[in-house]
Amino acid sequence: MNSAPVVAWTESDAAHSAHWRSENGSPPPRRIVVADDRTKADDAYKLACEGTALLWRGDFHNARQLLTALARRIDRRPRRTPPADVTQAFHLHRAAQNQRARILGMLLVPLDASYAVPLHRAPEVREACTRAYGPPPEQGAADPEPAGSVLSLRELLALIGANEWRRKGVEIPALGGDRIHPHYGVFSPARGEYVDLVAEAPLPGRELAFDIGTGTGVLAAVLARRGVRRIVATDQDPRALACARENTERLGVAGQVEVVEADLFPAGRAPLVVCNPPWVPAKPTSPVERAVYDPGNRMLHGFLGGLAAHLEPGGEGWLILSDLAEHLGLRPHDELLDAFARGGLTVLDRLDITPRHPRARDASDPLHVARAAEVTSLWRLGAAG
Repeated sequence: MNSAPVVAWTESDAAHSAHWRSENGSPPPRRIVVADDRTKADDAYKLACEGTALLWRGDFHNARQLLTALARRIDRRPRRTPPADVTQAFHLHRAAQNQRARILGMLLVPLDASYAVPLHRAPEVREACTRAYGPPPEQGAADPEPAGSVLSLRELLALIGANEWRRKGVEIPALGGDRIHPHYGVFSPARGEYVDLVAEAPLPGRELAFDIGTGTGVLAAVLARRGVRRIVATDQDPRALACARENTERLGVAGQVEVVEADLFPAGRAPLVVCNPPWVPAKPTSPVERAVYDPGNRMLHGFLGGLAAHLEPGGEGWLILSDLAEHLGLRPHDELLDAFARGGLTVLDRLDITPRHPRARDASDPLHVARAAEVTSLWRLGAAG
């Protein structure tokens, strides 16, 4: 924690400071005022819109109610008619999301050195915070650094919610109804259609497979359950690596799955190399969004550029990719085909599935036209020549 930014404010005519926590990398607020149960929602909204953060000292449940009230005020602001250009609509939608998150992120709560929230009726959050941040830092008696920290209530609620998802898990039909337990900051396989594609595609062999960017380990587990004897699953994110190891152990396939830290490929070649990269070439605004948004399609192009060199003769690379970016005007279809050609790859087959998530049917969504047309594909790729 000693490398974390520090925020300062005045309270009861005394100077105070604490470490600043922000998983999405938001800078610490420049100005903080103290708020409590007497603070009116309209006043809080005005301060938040102006860039002033409110450090809550009242009842925790009242803080949640204030956060809801702030959200209502944001959502009832006059909305522009979505532009006809879907790409512009996407950028405006992302900008509105970011603005909403910025305003709601201005309501702050304290966290003491032991990860307790020193507010009336506050929930027990030590387990959630420890799983997200690691063990509480040791604090020496002579340590001049502040012992506690401050974070947005919105982030704290996300920690609590993620911990519940980790406890309960997500049921995966392709695993016979067994559950994957996502860690905080690791993308949950709630959209199951891409998992179904991997469960149904014909295997080129059962000796070895690479799972590139494994995340929760769900695709590695599906391959193991399908009888692949050894899977090497890679990721760069420490949370994802820990999550994949825990899930494969829980599912009884740890003996088949080796989870290793790597930027894309492990050493060697395999008859099957699987990758489900981020689908949209845009900037992520939080760690979990890195599984969806990837500026410049870095992971997609990295995978396609290196795939042929990691395939055994006659092997296949399975690229699982949505065409949502194409419908949003963010990635031309020809760009994908050109990337296949540059990587020395040929298309052996393509398996398609349509999304089942509710937003694909929500006509009020500003991106409804693109979402309704979305198709997720498993591209079976081989080395050309």
